[in-house]
Amino acid sequence: MRRLLIPILLAPLLAIAQGQTALTLSQAEALWQEHSRELQLAKAAVSGAEADVKAARQMPNPDVSLNALSISPQSGFGGGPLKDKRMDTQLRIDQLIERGGKRTLRAKGAEARLEASRFDLDDATRQQLGDLRQTYYQLRLAQEKQALARDTAALYGKSTEAGRLRQKAGDIAPVDVSRLQIDQARADADARQAQADLAQAQQMLAYLIGREAEAAQLVAADNWPALEEKALSAAPLDERPDLAAAQKRIAAAEADRDLARAKKSRDVTVGFQFERNLQNAPTNSYGVGISVPLFIWHEYEGEIARAESDLNIARLQYEQQHAQAFGQVAQARNALLAVRDRVQRLEGGLLGDAERVAKAAELAYNKGAMGLMDLLDARRTLRQIQIEAASARADYAKALSDWQTQAEFRKSP
Repeated sequence: MRRLLIPILLAPLLAIAQGQTALTLSQAEALWQEHSRELQLAKAAVSGAEADVKAARQMPNPDVSLNALSISPQSGFGGGPLKDKRMDTQLRIDQLIERGGKRTLRAKGAEARLEASRFDLDDATRQQLGDLRQTYYQLRLAQEKQALARDTAALYGKSTEAGRLRQKAGDIAPVDVSRLQIDQARADADARQAQADLAQAQQMLAYLIGREAEAAQLVAADNWPALEEKALSAAPLDERPDLAAAQKRIAAAEADRDLARAKKSRDVTVGFQFERNLQNAPTNSYGVGISVPLFIWHEYEGEIARAESDLNIARLQYEQQHAQAFGQVAQARNALLAVRDRVQRLEGGLLGDAERVAKAAELAYNKGAMGLMDLLDARRTLRQIQIEAASARADYAKALSDWQTQAEFRKSP
């Protein structure tokens, strides 16, 4: 176990010594809060919803029209200033008066969508924070795998050189040297693949924190989170922001349904007119007008049916999301408990046993008491268990993050 922890504890120091950027999880979260493109998009959606509320609360603007009528194509409109032209001039202002509470219902729907967009922002924060933590721990795992692969490749390189010397001295057969060379080639290939995986993990974290140009220098400096033995307690599902947003969308759909029904209340357009007619008396006159729509061909049955359908869809989507959330919490709980047992099993003795066996095999081989194949098997077993232990720790960290995302969302920053 101590051999596994040494590279973990020294990782930040090595990173600083090599001019790299050692990031703690809290530092990564601060950079993510500042540079996350997904959060910026969610905030922009909130701004758009705020604008929709402002527009929904406004009453319709009046229309103004200016008309010149009764202009004779034979005699024209005469000379002199404009006020003396022989024509009929009309200036008219019309104002639409909405009935049935349409403006109030529009505002109610827009306000509900605004609240939904704010919950969407909270949900984007919740999910993206979970993705950041998962990516951070994936980089931590890639670092450990790369260190293990590098150390393994170096060990096989030394063994191959020692094997050549022993072959010259007649201690081992040429076929044993060939076996060492084959395992060395495999170890070198594994080291190159581990380096590529590390670079990919760095790029993924760099995107989330807005440091793409510095991806190759990023190092996850935090240790793995400690195992928690406390009972898992989930927050009420209805407080999850995605479900709260779905509830607000139901309220918005209800307002839209009521707005569609309100269209059956006829709106009234009132007009006021000033007319100056130099061809007939009186010269100046005033007038008022009123217009209402005639519901001859339809009474908005299609719009009402569409709104009713949209409301039903919103309710069904809420039920679907609630059921999915319940399953996500259960899955997160089971995954966390399972991987916690796995870590305890590995670190409780299996890893230590593999290290002792490998150490004894190295000693026995150097004294000629063990064959090369047994030594190589012991080395492969140790490396496999070391990787499994690191992967189990990473899986536990990710499972804990997923549990916090799905069930303990109120505790997320």
